[in-house]
Amino acid sequence: MIIDIHGHYTTEPQKLLTFRDKQLAGLADAMRKPATSELGITDEELVASVQPQLKLQRERGSDLTIFSPRAAGMAHHVGTEATGIEWTRMSNDLIHRICNLLPENFAPVGQLPQHPGVPPKNCIPELERLAKLGFVGVNLNPDPAGGYWTDPPLTDKGWWYPLYEKLAELEMTAMIHVTSSCNPVFHYTGAHYINGDTTAFMQLIQGNVFKDFPTLKFVIPHGGGAVPFHWGRYRGLAIEMKKPPLTEHLLKNVFFDTCVYHQAGIDCMARVIPVDNILFASEMLGAVKAVDPESGHNFDDTKRYIDKLSIPDSDKRKIFEGNARRVYPRLDKRLKERKK
Repeated sequence: MIIDIHGHYTTEPQKLLTFRDKQLAGLADAMRKPATSELGITDEELVASVQPQLKLQRERGSDLTIFSPRAAGMAHHVGTEATGIEWTRMSNDLIHRICNLLPENFAPVGQLPQHPGVPPKNCIPELERLAKLGFVGVNLNPDPAGGYWTDPPLTDKGWWYPLYEKLAELEMTAMIHVTSSCNPVFHYTGAHYINGDTTAFMQLIQGNVFKDFPTLKFVIPHGGGAVPFHWGRYRGLAIEMKKPPLTEHLLKNVFFDTCVYHQAGIDCMARVIPVDNILFASEMLGAVKAVDPESGHNFDDTKRYIDKLSIPDSDKRKIFEGNARRVYPRLDKRLKERKK
């Protein structure tokens, strides 16, 4: 099985987007607030909406996509905490429905109702709800302020630890993923996303999160941002901070996906990062939809890059399936139950 651990629902029905527009407009004018949260989206409409993803699964040779709401659409910095909770629940419910309708193709990951200045522990009720619905993980935003980084770092015990405790208890894996940027300095996919990945890794070096939560698992997407290319820098900084070697300090708990979009980047990643810490992903229909004029293939057709790696087939099987099932224990249980 080939498992793509990073897919977003970027083809939502217009009814969802219309609701969001009305919801936010209602903050300024109560008369424009939606009268109901019922979207009226049928199962048939949901299945039709993900046909582009299903087509590319078939064409590119993947089997299952771990599927979450549109990353930019999380927009934790927009609206209020209350509107964010409502929006999060609606977005997650659509993911739940799609994954129940197409369980052979999708496994659910949810967003959290984070909001700038609001303790992450407020997300626990939604996290517990998602666990009961069979979700295998969540996206965790280290910067709900949308490019201004106003909340404490990921290592802050008073701020983040209550949420980590619940993640560990529920065996919910967290992908570190920022949302859209409201800071014009940072292009959201070209800069803000990569900044978020890199910053999160550096914050984790500075703390002792995994000493306190040895079973907690984080995935840093987009190839880890700048991390693999600057591995020597991070190893050196860890030594100066008198931290254990990174293989002990972080790599039992932190993993990286393959949303890098060129062969040289994947080659570098495979030489620097242990194969046990690399998970196949494409972020298909997400960040980069263009065709590479040099190869004639889409940049996000990432399976091709893994296929060309000069590593044993056993290592490729780890990247394509084995690591995902180990890093997402709830996914492994879901797949085993599917076979019964």
